[in-house]
Amino acid sequence: MNHLDSKNHPTMIDVSTKAITHRVAIASGKISMDASTYQAILNNTLKKGPVIQTAIIAAIMGAKQTSALIPMCHPLNLSGVHAQVLECPQESALVVRVQVRCSGQTGVEMEALMGVSVGLLTIYDMAKGLDKSMVMGEIKLEHKSGGKSGDYTI
Repeated sequence: MNHLDSKNHPTMIDVSTKAITHRVAIASGKISMDASTYQAILNNTLKKGPVIQTAIIAAIMGAKQTSALIPMCHPLNLSGVHAQVLECPQESALVVRVQVRCSGQTGVEMEALMGVSVGLLTIYDMAKGLDKSMVMGEIKLEHKSGGKSGDYTI
């Protein structure tokens, strides 16, 4: 399967003949920052409001909007999105981790990765007034299950 038709034009893959299976994907990413910014986020002292709670909501919304932003992603009926922001005090960093579930004919890896990316960008947006040097990275798929290609775990 690829995203090109017989005339080499872009196309969205037809998944109608694939079996419906339970799909799960987990992704994560990290944002590192100055220690004072990290403490301000944990202490909820930023003018824009509660960063961690807002990033969790943004991550969920990002997962739900994936097909609107990634051209060849299928719109999926997600059955669950769980997002969390984990503290890394020794690094003055936060990790956004997103788990997405659905029963469908295509995987939810992109939805998990999109959720992580939007969560990280939300943290940056809310804290950029204190620290424009924040670094986002290490965005990765940690796990996926379901579908023909089977399971994957790093």
